[in-house]
Amino acid sequence: MKLEMQKNEFDGKLITFCGLDGCGKTTQIKRLTEWLESKGHKVYLTKQPSDFVRNSEIFRTYMDTPTHDAFDYRALSLLCASDRVQHSNRVISQKLKEGYVVISDRYYYSCLANLIARGFKDDMWIYEIAKSIRKPDVAFFLNVAVDEAIRRVRTRPEEKDRYIDLQLQKKLHDLYLSIARENEGVVVSTIMPEETCFKRIVFEIDKMLAAK
Repeated sequence: MKLEMQKNEFDGKLITFCGLDGCGKTTQIKRLTEWLESKGHKVYLTKQPSDFVRNSEIFRTYMDTPTHDAFDYRALSLLCASDRVQHSNRVISQKLKEGYVVISDRYYYSCLANLIARGFKDDMWIYEIAKSIRKPDVAFFLNVAVDEAIRRVRTRPEEKDRYIDLQLQKKLHDLYLSIARENEGVVVSTIMPEETCFKRIVFEIDKMLAAK
């Protein structure tokens, strides 16, 4: 599951966050954005996949319903991968050139995890496409137990009745840890208090910025 990705040779820095829904990405991204801006850094927030994919019928079907008979998951994964290539080369790279610290909510690692979790572990195209994707300067993987992640999601009024595939979430949990280990990712346990998690993230960001 090791990916060969393009080194970031621009002035800006790329920081990514991956993990289960409910792992705390939104909270930590907000805190990190405020912290970086307070230090005088230009910050550009983005997410993957883009709204074009997120709002598509095939994406919403796979995310929100238990039946997927009308669609092929490989087709969705290819759509998401192509969206990430476009996003990396036309959005992220441009902002890095301009000297921004780019923070992405989810990244190519999520595409890989979801493909494997759904039984397509022998698909090699995902590794080939990765060569066209910019490698993060720091890739955070926020880790929380599946039951706790689902509990957090259910506290959101708009998602309290959303369909969640428990077995899929368990597979994704383990895959994120494996992908982080094989791709120099930084695993942060978000079972810890929010402030403790944030201090761990800032420690890694300080190291990255000091190495400029």
